[in-house]
Amino acid sequence: MTWLASHKWLLARRLSQVAVVAVFLTGPLFGLWIAKGTLASSLTFGILPLTDPLMVAQGLAAGHLMTPTALIGAAIVLAFYALVGGRAYCSWVCPVNVVTDLAAWLRKRLGMEKGLTLQRSTRFWLLGGIVLASAATGTIAWELANPVTILHRGLVTGSILTLGSAVLVTSAVFLFDLGLAERGWCTHLCPVGAFYGLLGRVAVVRVSAIGRAACDDCMDCFAVCPERHVIAPALRGEAKGVGPVIMSADCTNCGRCIDVCSKTVFRFATRFQNTPSDATSGGLGADLAGPPAKVA
Repeated sequence: MTWLASHKWLLARRLSQVAVVAVFLTGPLFGLWIAKGTLASSLTFGILPLTDPLMVAQGLAAGHLMTPTALIGAAIVLAFYALVGGRAYCSWVCPVNVVTDLAAWLRKRLGMEKGLTLQRSTRFWLLGGIVLASAATGTIAWELANPVTILHRGLVTGSILTLGSAVLVTSAVFLFDLGLAERGWCTHLCPVGAFYGLLGRVAVVRVSAIGRAACDDCMDCFAVCPERHVIAPALRGEAKGVGPVIMSADCTNCGRCIDVCSKTVFRFATRFQNTPSDATSGGLGADLAGPPAKVA
């Protein structure tokens, strides 16, 4: 497998993350205003409003009167991620993902131990906590500390103050993931990821282990997956009548398992292509992904 073939979805994600920042920079840098605002709230081409639904939820909890434009923008974002996968936001849009991926890569290169053991449920407790904090304080509480908003604002505005805040916050996230807990922030703590994970429960686009009969147990997919617990049910569940589609809301649809699998086990599919026969006898999954690879 060539380097490009084993990194195609990773490269696509990085291009997507760069493009998201770039569309906000064309205005201040070149006078071409594609998008105004930040990831929290923006207006694209002067027509399309996009609003972070979690920010809207905090605003409503705080008793703020949200504008129709903000509500429409939140509805558009909700509908989009209900289609492509809730936590696709984490791997395809969020700029902090680049930082945490770098920390995870360095941990492997340095042979570091896993570190602190954190519960994934912690991020849901934090999610509930920030909504309650907004209600109690009358503010959109999380935006004061949200690494995503702070980093994006720093990149877009370029002011010394915002860039300094972005460096401090992202450095803290990087050092936490590198020195204390493997993928600690995105997998275990980030309330934004928790929110989009809830939305991911109904998402249509999924990763499918449609060629699982060809799996040779090399474990490469588990090694690169940021949420490796999501793989086993789809990959190993054929004998139990479990379909090949990864149905866990924790999956980020990052595509790394697709990248690294030399047996072409994984493909992007939909939640509707999840019958056990999809892995071996064609059907809807095979129509999308082609025939499963055979073991040499």
